[in-house]
Amino acid sequence: MTPVESHLLNVENSVHSRYAAAAKKVEAALCCPVEYNADYLAVLPEEILERDYGCGDPSPYVRPGDTVLDLGSGGGKICYIAAQIVGPTGRVIGVDCNPEMLALARKYRETVAERIGYANVEFRCGMIQDLALDLDRLTAELAQNPVRNHADWLQLRAIEDRLRREHPLIESDSIDCVVSNCVLNLVRSEDRRRLLAEVFRVLKVGGRVAISDIVADETVPTELQQDPTLWSGCISGAFREDEFLRAFEEAGFHGIQIAKRQAEPWQTVQGIEFRSMTVLAYKGRQGPCVDRRQAVVYRGPFREVVDDEGYVFRRGERTAVCDPLFERLRQEPYADHFEVITPLDDVPLASAPLMDCRTARVRDPRETKGTDYRMTMLGESACCSPGDNCC
Repeated sequence: MTPVESHLLNVENSVHSRYAAAAKKVEAALCCPVEYNADYLAVLPEEILERDYGCGDPSPYVRPGDTVLDLGSGGGKICYIAAQIVGPTGRVIGVDCNPEMLALARKYRETVAERIGYANVEFRCGMIQDLALDLDRLTAELAQNPVRNHADWLQLRAIEDRLRREHPLIESDSIDCVVSNCVLNLVRSEDRRRLLAEVFRVLKVGGRVAISDIVADETVPTELQQDPTLWSGCISGAFREDEFLRAFEEAGFHGIQIAKRQAEPWQTVQGIEFRSMTVLAYKGRQGPCVDRRQAVVYRGPFREVVDDEGYVFRRGERTAVCDPLFERLRQEPYADHFEVITPLDDVPLASAPLMDCRTARVRDPRETKGTDYRMTMLGESACCSPGDNCC
């Protein structure tokens, strides 16, 4: 076994064994102080509360009626909080690969359902970097087809592919909100691109992620990354702050923003500060850049802003945008920053011409109103009420 392979195995074993033990006995070093809504905590069993290991609270970004996915759900605390927020019309799915943590979370499903008046939570066994593979189904397959040699191993790969295709753990485009609390930093560095691609896959268009995690203000040196204890303790696997945000950008998300950043570091190792940060990001509508004569006006306060694709919006200008970008900017988190302008006569999507989005341009008002627009409206202003002397 090479040194790299040995390191990867040590990291995974350390994470598994440490959290398996933490499911049975409280380990304070695995978490930093977090304040949650006391009303939501009131229905949770004490065993779940005392064995919660997180660094933030992504639950404020969950909405009534949402289908929520919690990555690395552990003992189920965030899932049971989210269950109360989404209400009886919503649904919450927790994914974890640690049998001890899953057992703890599943133990209280009926108890919590009885206390809140409905059952809307389930816990599934899977790796968060492979949200298509149901490990419970895989275990059943292995019982029928044990791996004894390389031929069996090749057959196992075929079984995994079939399970992903026919019985995905999480369906594509099925989730409104993905949350996670101090888990992404536990995933091996080489698996993180796949992890965020999986999150993007399962989200619905317009869906969002709210991820609380530990980040570092400097690049963590190799010698610290190779320490399994520091890795399983949510330290040496931490993203650097700017690289954490860039990872979401590279995965195709937009509207990426720091929702909360801990002012004081949680831990400091060799002068490197580690703190909690919560990031929000969104999945936008994909599609061809077609021109439906739509425009947006950036309200300010900056002179100009640049979006994740390099598109420039100047304050007060009527900027021409393609249809997918127009739909994105009329929704959160952009809606408060832009006025949207639709054409007087709708341009059907099927007949809209392609648009070059590489450079921004000002949309002439006649493009949206039409060149033959000749309306004249005088007299009482629509902004005045009868009897007002406002003009």
